[in-house]
Amino acid sequence: MTERMDLGSLAGEAYKHMAGLDRFVAASTLPQPLLELVRLRASQINGCVYCVNMHSSDAKQAGETDARLHAVAVWREAPFFTEQERAALGFTEAATRLSTGDITDEVWQQAAAHFTEPELAALVVAVATINAWNRMGVATRMTPES
Repeated sequence: MTERMDLGSLAGEAYKHMAGLDRFVAASTLPQPLLELVRLRASQINGCVYCVNMHSSDAKQAGETDARLHAVAVWREAPFFTEQERAALGFTEAATRLSTGDITDEVWQQAAAHFTEPELAALVVAVATINAWNRMGVATRMTPES
């Protein structure tokens, strides 16, 4: 697959603002490994090869095991995830798949039971931001660095 354009060089100002959202999330108290799982799962759903590659690597650098990384796509069936991670992954899927349904009160309440309000706000921003990155990556066919 051939990359369609270098959006970073053509829309550098937009990238700076997106990076600002990432900095906001990074400054939260959400654990880095959890954030990488969230970013990986949204990227899998959205089919963004660039982001799946990046966040798999970033998760590994944050201490994730191969077993957990391989199981992110089937997290509901896998025994490797904490209740907090399951709540975050459930929210991520619901917020990423908006065209197939709403974020139910049950999904929201599950997340709210495992995160403080500021953490939940950061999770909302994290999921929205990775979805935006995914859409840019898919639209331009960003290719992973090998």
